[in-house]
Amino acid sequence: MKRRAFLERIGSILAVLGITEAEWLSLGNRYYQALAQPSPRKLALLIGINQYPKIPALSGCLTDVELQRELLIHRFGFQGSDILTLTEEQASREFIEAAFLDHLGKQAKPDDVVVFHFSGYGSRVKLETSPETMQNALVPANASSKSQDDKIVNYILEETLLLLLRSLPTNRVTAVLDTSYYAPTPVLGLKVRALPESVEAKLAAEELDFLQQLKTQKLTSTPIVLAATSNPKQPAREELFSGFSAGLFTYALTQYLWEFTPTTRIQVALSYMENSLSKLGSKQQPALLSSQKNQHLTSLPPDSIIGAEGAVTAIEEDGKTVQMWLAGLPPQVLLYYGVNSRFTLATTTEQLVLRSRTGLTAKAQISQIEGANPLQVGQLVQEAVRVLTRNIHLIIALDTGLERIERVDATSAFAAFPHVSTVVAGEKPADYLFAKLQEIPSRYGLFSLGGEVILNTTGEVGEAVKLTVQRLAPKLSTLLAAKLWRLTENQGSSRLALKATLEIINNISPRVIMQRETVRTFKTETSIKKSLPTPIVPIGSRMQYRVENQSDRPVYLILLGLNNNHTAIAFYSWETPQEPKAADTKPLLKEVVIAPGETLTLPQTNTASEWVISGPASECEHQLIFSTAPFNGTLAALNTAKYSTAEEGPIGPLLNSLDVVQALLQDLHNASALKTEMNGTTTDSHSLDVNNWASLSFSFQVL
Repeated sequence: MKRRAFLERIGSILAVLGITEAEWLSLGNRYYQALAQPSPRKLALLIGINQYPKIPALSGCLTDVELQRELLIHRFGFQGSDILTLTEEQASREFIEAAFLDHLGKQAKPDDVVVFHFSGYGSRVKLETSPETMQNALVPANASSKSQDDKIVNYILEETLLLLLRSLPTNRVTAVLDTSYYAPTPVLGLKVRALPESVEAKLAAEELDFLQQLKTQKLTSTPIVLAATSNPKQPAREELFSGFSAGLFTYALTQYLWEFTPTTRIQVALSYMENSLSKLGSKQQPALLSSQKNQHLTSLPPDSIIGAEGAVTAIEEDGKTVQMWLAGLPPQVLLYYGVNSRFTLATTTEQLVLRSRTGLTAKAQISQIEGANPLQVGQLVQEAVRVLTRNIHLIIALDTGLERIERVDATSAFAAFPHVSTVVAGEKPADYLFAKLQEIPSRYGLFSLGGEVILNTTGEVGEAVKLTVQRLAPKLSTLLAAKLWRLTENQGSSRLALKATLEIINNISPRVIMQRETVRTFKTETSIKKSLPTPIVPIGSRMQYRVENQSDRPVYLILLGLNNNHTAIAFYSWETPQEPKAADTKPLLKEVVIAPGETLTLPQTNTASEWVISGPASECEHQLIFSTAPFNGTLAALNTAKYSTAEEGPIGPLLNSLDVVQALLQDLHNASALKTEMNGTTTDSHSLDVNNWASLSFSFQVL
């Protein structure tokens, strides 16, 4: 398209929205170049705003845009010229709406793929046409109107956005909204993407006029709209990760789409995202706003049906070093992903050895294989060996609401525990938050990063900081153990063909609650069909896991978990005595082994080893960890604990959780049996080979 035609075409839109030609053209040539492409098949408009005038800054919205852009280009085959990004001051209300109309509305054709993304603040505002109700709205960079009336706000109504999406001439439309509309007070924990509503605020007249114009348009599309929260009053949060901040929802969504083959239904994807968010300390529950619950998120090109942990983004001049984007790694794993970890290229036999990492970008050295094809930018990379340092700490963030002397005392008290470190909240990544409870008189307690107090971690009223911290000793050990076993999660990258199903046993046939499988070992048509956000298990249910070993080797299994008061539990397979057991005979455990091609139920189907869900209501997290070698050290650690006869059930308390998990990591390291020359840091790290281990995560509610 010639420049004159471009200006003429956009002129009417600019007039409606009150934008000058000079303002629009200041966005640069990216937009013009996108328009010049003939009949593009995949279009995206990505918006991220960290900096707002007179409003506290956000931190992760620009990263969200980068996460989406890299995903669309390397995973979904979008052309960079067809992706328009508006960030910071570019993302004004007028520019956003103009870009939507011209970049998406006038270019999209039937069956084209369209993606819209917004990361920034949301809020609530009254309309003069319906003063009794508050409306959801997105907050653009120019949140305040240029009007002399400081009560006028320049928001984009959620209703406006939904009408814009529905006006597109294609049904292949996906919108992602990483924002929320109700700001909790007070806010404890992670940064919240919502501004408090103002009962006096009025919406700009231009936005109301634009809304009325949209209501006269023909609406043909039924878009998929994914929201960061399911409960209207639940806040969307962002977190500080390893060298960057990002929206929890955007990171969970894009990480899922990198690792997994998104041929599963949307509700299944939401289940995985919710599980991921839970591990990050947030109860945030993503939601589908539209009614297309049985649809897929989008379609992948034929050559990208296999998942990946990232892609090659650049090849340096020496031809031996590459840059990689690693947004497909589980978020809890990324911080501890060590040097000498290895990746394979999805289309060649070549391997890449990790040499350094900054945030989501990494440098790797090519391990040259004779006859291998030359590398190309855009090639997908898949995890081969995961290297984890042995010196991993539980990191406690000290709330900035604590007085200076309180922080000093807390720092000193936590320093008495091995493998526990403290940071100032918001300055570095953390696992939990130490703060005051929001009550009078107040007391201290341990919180999730989402601001939820952890049961049985609060001190007494008037108790000194040091005393509260000291009584946390058993809990801190358990929380560190859980952090370590979560680092083994590799459902997306494991090469062991395994499937596990959580079932309720009844008199007819077992009812499936959740299902997990190592997706890289199964064909796409066998993708997971079962799993809903937050499965609920009634108290009193008889439960079992059904585990299928579809690999060509026997596999060994360990099950560890947490309940809602963060008490550790484990699955125990007790030895069956050949003769009556003496009163002083210590019970012993045996390996759980599944032969190739076999299916095993846990516990075994007999009344003596029933697993019955007892009250009270709780949230449960289980990690099923598999290895091709016996868990000798893990069983030895389990056998050192003093169990009473009454505790000899299939699921019971894990008394020495940290010792058990440290032994488990060593067992997985031993099972991998990697050569020293492959990994020169074996003495201070664990090296896990995807061919020798798998780790599947299950989370559910007991009610």
